[in-house]
Amino acid sequence: MKFDSLMSKLGKFLAASAIASLSFSAIPAANAAETIRVGHFSWPGYGFLYVNQHHNLSPDLNFEFTVIEDPVQLFALLGTNKLDVVFSTIEFGPILAAEDMGSKLVALSNLGYGSDDIIVHPDIKSAADLKGKQVAVLEGGLSHIMMGIWLEQNGVKWDEVEMVNLIAGDAAAAMMSGQVAAAELWAPFNTEVLENLPGSRSVANSLETQWLESGLIADAIFMSNDLLDNRRDLAVKTLQAIFKGVEHWRANSEVDNQVISDAVGFPMADVEAIIGNGKLTTEVAKNDIKDGTLYMYTLEDTARFCGVAPGSPPFGQKNGQMVDHWNLTQKWWVNFGFMTDVADPAKGLDCALVKEAL
Repeated sequence: MKFDSLMSKLGKFLAASAIASLSFSAIPAANAAETIRVGHFSWPGYGFLYVNQHHNLSPDLNFEFTVIEDPVQLFALLGTNKLDVVFSTIEFGPILAAEDMGSKLVALSNLGYGSDDIIVHPDIKSAADLKGKQVAVLEGGLSHIMMGIWLEQNGVKWDEVEMVNLIAGDAAAAMMSGQVAAAELWAPFNTEVLENLPGSRSVANSLETQWLESGLIADAIFMSNDLLDNRRDLAVKTLQAIFKGVEHWRANSEVDNQVISDAVGFPMADVEAIIGNGKLTTEVAKNDIKDGTLYMYTLEDTARFCGVAPGSPPFGQKNGQMVDHWNLTQKWWVNFGFMTDVADPAKGLDCALVKEAL
């Protein structure tokens, strides 16, 4: 099994030991507190341990934060025990298992609730118009999979277009300059294009039923095998601490959004637009998109998604859907040629941790 483009990059990173690129922060804690090393890239959805630490919700834990904008580097550090926890998008689970990278996917943390769009240029009237044209995705990311699914649902094979690997900001610029005919974009870049490129339109949005039910556009929590195997009690406490932060934010979003804004470097207005105010419910008809474009799972929600607690997860998802999500993701990695074979979910999931944290 291989994931050539990402893993070759990973190998180079490990060989170079490029630790100098890290952005590191820690808040001093009492000597009795156990330190958990947490890594993430800049995104408001990863801010809830900052909330926890700011309010001292888990006084027996101290969190050290490392911010790197490349998730491959984060997972390299996680797999070599230089980090204990990584927040990232969920699609890396099968890759880590296939390459035996020393870490596991333990929980889904939030779901795109209008955060992501596929946007087409004004002269694109149907998916068929994209044949032979360039479309922008983040290669090896959820945007790549979302674009592939949407194309094939609309009668275009994914390899009938030219996928161009661009980060979201560059993809937005390429859309507005006419260099690409379509792009999968997330907040705030989707809004930037729709507001500034007359005639551009969204042809798919993660608020639509099929994307909510599939759970495709999601963030997740990954932990090192060392933490899971040798410090299991701390792994449980850390997972509980994440969701304590979420629930504190849900009741105190105005204060905690500022904590998150300061921590992840996003303007307050963007934080409020992305994670919202804690008022989103599991009932779509009762929600207002102004209340946020990410739905934050409760610990019970993610336990049901993992299949370790009775009941249904939100938005039409089914109990135990984590395995289905895993298989959907790796199906597309095989389609794209990034993996040559599938990985057993049992090798890369540790949903038992969620049950222990309840």
